[in-house]
Amino acid sequence: MHSFHMRVYGCQMNVYDSDRVRTALTRQGWREVPEDEADVVVFTGCSVRDKAEQKVWSELGRYADRWKKSRRPFVALTGCIAQSLGEKAFSRYPWIRLISGPRHIGLLPEALGRVMEGGRAALLDEDPREFHDLGEFPEVRENKYRAYVTIAHGCDNFCSYCIVPRVRGRFISRPPADVLSEVRALTADGAKEITLLGQNVNSYGNDFHDGYGFAELLSDVAHTGVERVRFVTSLPQDFTEKIVDVMAGEPNVCPSLNLPVQSGSDRILKLMNRKYTRAEYMEKVRMVRARLPELGLTSDLIVGFPGETEEDFEDSMSALSEIRFDLVHTAAYSERAGTPAAVMPGALPHEVRLERLNRVNALQDGITLSINLGMVGRRVSVLVDGTAPKGEGPDGRPLLQGRTPTDKVVLFAGPDSEKLLGRVVTAEITEAKSWNLIGRLG
Repeated sequence: MHSFHMRVYGCQMNVYDSDRVRTALTRQGWREVPEDEADVVVFTGCSVRDKAEQKVWSELGRYADRWKKSRRPFVALTGCIAQSLGEKAFSRYPWIRLISGPRHIGLLPEALGRVMEGGRAALLDEDPREFHDLGEFPEVRENKYRAYVTIAHGCDNFCSYCIVPRVRGRFISRPPADVLSEVRALTADGAKEITLLGQNVNSYGNDFHDGYGFAELLSDVAHTGVERVRFVTSLPQDFTEKIVDVMAGEPNVCPSLNLPVQSGSDRILKLMNRKYTRAEYMEKVRMVRARLPELGLTSDLIVGFPGETEEDFEDSMSALSEIRFDLVHTAAYSERAGTPAAVMPGALPHEVRLERLNRVNALQDGITLSINLGMVGRRVSVLVDGTAPKGEGPDGRPLLQGRTPTDKVVLFAGPDSEKLLGRVVTAEITEAKSWNLIGRLG
């Protein structure tokens, strides 16, 4: 049978989609092998930010020599990046034999079979409300103990800088029965932690019109028997007290929340078509922290948006100082073709965007380190989900890693590493860094 290798870039949705394709191919008899042995390399790429897209192009260019020598491997380009570029990908790199948008994932395994017979295929999403799903849960996945479940596809919010509605289509909720069935299957397969995914999970059920929404789904998932439940991402204007009630009332729903702020300036938020003000965002934060005092709160922030003045930027800096997020995913604004922001007046020079990015990162790194230092000496529960990419314990073995309920990464040394994987252990925090905590068992 044919062999394949997966390359995944970008968000958790890409990881989830790739794991489902991996499962489908494996069940059909394909073999997953190292990249240099593969007949087909499947790239799942992101086009939400220019940097992520350029990284994929750079990686694709590395196949030129091998293609000249052996006409192998074929490359399948999937995900947002495939939908964004379209059939132009074929002319850019002749070893790309298949392009598939994210809403055609259900047709991907059969199309890969046609490619191996000498064909070429373009599965592009033309109807923004059409979806060809793949009837597989990710049984074969990157991490046995952590798993993702997409609960909705696409987005109807149309933030002015965002390409998602164009490359992932309009918003569609998955039927609750399908989501719950997948969660149960993953739990039975060994997953200890499930993260529910959506461009805006809070919109879940808006297209059902029967009153069943995200709060109800979150509660039902919590009662499936899964050990831990998380979700991303929440849009501030749709994040409700009803959701907080479930988070506070269900012990296996983790007290962690990603609530993108994007800017601290009301003027910029309006230009971004974000449907909330800074004051309204702050009220959401106060509401959730009042109910969940141990909350791990993260956010997303863009600097250098068209027309952003120094005063606007300082509004974002002051928002970070006031809110004190545990972690912020920051980005310098990058133009995405087809979005309203790409043609807005007032585009800032790249050096200004990068200078502001450096300043905001320095501020947030200090805040994160300060919060983490406050955890030194505390005992926390950690779900051990793998080995750390770097570092060794006193016995020379790789460090183990896991996450707290508040989604902080903890590294520690432990005996019988294999026996600890998938277990919740107690660790005392001995050292704090900006990106992780160091602990010891006990």
